[in-house]
Amino acid sequence: MSAAAYGAHAAEPSHARTGVLLFIVSEVTLFGAFFASYFVLRGASAAWPPTPDLHRPDLPLVALNTLVLLSSSVTMQRAVAAVARGDRASSSRLLGATLGLGLTFLLVQAFEFSRNGFGIGDGVFGSTFYTLTGFHGAHVSAGLLAIGALLRRANLGLLGAANAGAAEAVSYYWHFVDVVWLVLFTTVYVL
Repeated sequence: MSAAAYGAHAAEPSHARTGVLLFIVSEVTLFGAFFASYFVLRGASAAWPPTPDLHRPDLPLVALNTLVLLSSSVTMQRAVAAVARGDRASSSRLLGATLGLGLTFLLVQAFEFSRNGFGIGDGVFGSTFYTLTGFHGAHVSAGLLAIGALLRRANLGLLGAANAGAAEAVSYYWHFVDVVWLVLFTTVYVL
């Protein structure tokens, strides 16, 4: 499919794309409330974390994991382009890479959690940390299910230029998950 044809296709209305965009708007509101709560609790605390024996997470590990997740956005966008041009082999390979990178992100996050030295019940810091990161992890898991469904359709030859809107819709959600992680990483791990 030519770039002009792809651009024309992308401009066509899609119920899937519209639905995902509306869902993302509601999720922005929800994450916004979580971040607002985090900043209120942090601002009300004389020290952060409030309990000195709570150790901050492993920043280099989390930074590397952030690069893994951001890389998955690149492979996802390339997969969408491959779907739009009807390139089944590239679609499958790139969706598989995105799935692998997303799974790697979750596994590294689970490893990080096991080494943190604090839990969700360890005061306001522990509860806000695990609520924010856990809620994001749930969103990553949902995105991986959607990417897995796309990959299955691509492998069966059921995903191509004629129905690229589904891949675009999933990519919107996946990019949203990545942007939320950037805000979360900066807020919770860096500041």
